[in-house]
Amino acid sequence: MPQRKLRMGMVGGGRDAFIGAVHRMAAALDGQIDLVAGAFSSNPEKSRASGEDLFLDPSRVYGSYEAMAAAEAALPEDQRIDFVSIVTPNFMHAPVAACFLKAGFHVVCDKPMTLTLEEAKALQTVQAESGKIFALTHNYSGYPMVKEAREIVRRGGLGRILKVVSEYPQGWLSDKIEAEDQKQAAWRTDPQRAGASCCVGDIGTHAEQLGRYITGLKIESLCAEFTSFVDGRLLEDDGNMLVRYKGGAKGVLYASQISAGEENNLSIRIYGTEGSLEWHQEHPNELILKSNSAPAQVLRRGNDYLSEAAKRFTRIPAGHPEAFLEAFANIYSEAVRAIRDAIDGTDAGDYDFPTIEDGVYGMAFIETAVASAASDSKWTSFIQ
Repeated sequence: MPQRKLRMGMVGGGRDAFIGAVHRMAAALDGQIDLVAGAFSSNPEKSRASGEDLFLDPSRVYGSYEAMAAAEAALPEDQRIDFVSIVTPNFMHAPVAACFLKAGFHVVCDKPMTLTLEEAKALQTVQAESGKIFALTHNYSGYPMVKEAREIVRRGGLGRILKVVSEYPQGWLSDKIEAEDQKQAAWRTDPQRAGASCCVGDIGTHAEQLGRYITGLKIESLCAEFTSFVDGRLLEDDGNMLVRYKGGAKGVLYASQISAGEENNLSIRIYGTEGSLEWHQEHPNELILKSNSAPAQVLRRGNDYLSEAAKRFTRIPAGHPEAFLEAFANIYSEAVRAIRDAIDGTDAGDYDFPTIEDGVYGMAFIETAVASAASDSKWTSFIQ
């Protein structure tokens, strides 16, 4: 196992990019990673300026991701990057990831994994042939109390799962801010850069993945309705779904970016034959347990009564809030553990981060929802 920090490169995430800064902070949190190289923009001058902002060696700041992959692969083993973090808009995920996998590098990629399901399956083949680690940053599965929820379900604490209700309302796209060239809105509402979906592809995938991570349930079919409430918007800004899971459980999932006053209100409720649980992303350090035979319980992060899974991903004592950046960092810390083992030629086999298989499933979910929303019959079998 290498007794050093892992060397990270980044593609995307230059000046004024929200998610790039989040990834850099999360990667740095545990002192296991150094950012040493990057192609931070498709504009070489902006990439260079972004590298200066980050105090990087100018010779390791590149004008394109292709140049970066080739140059880093040509460096001696003790200098080149160990992995790349991809934080571009959706349409660049697949080509960048494939390029670095083929060049021999491990990959951490933002979600959704690709622009289409076809791209996702092709990338899965590239990753399998490369043998490299691929981590997908569905960061909400990194929260300690989400891991506690999964452990409760796994040990049968809720009984047989009957219903999953997941929701993710935001309000930031209530106006057509993409017309003002607001950067985050401009690419998310553009089918060429975001793909076939805006709202569901952007945040609905988080709601779906959260339910699947906690319960392990896979979708059999779904019935979706998409709406573009803002005039002239090319992709949906609101999505509502009924879900049928394999095994008989039912689900309700909605994602919205025109819900005025909502900030980032991802939440989930899971109902079983013996009890239920509830978690809210805006109050992430608490998990609510309910049953018909006892008062509701509120479990709080950092306490000794929690499972080992929750404790392992907790950094600070009870009463000191942990949240968004720490959850992202938990994905990075697990990816680092897997990459270190891969470098050492070992495999612990118990890594807890979303993989390329989760990425393929997420793209299948988006395409099934898009197909259902466009269909008159509505109930649409899950696309494989």
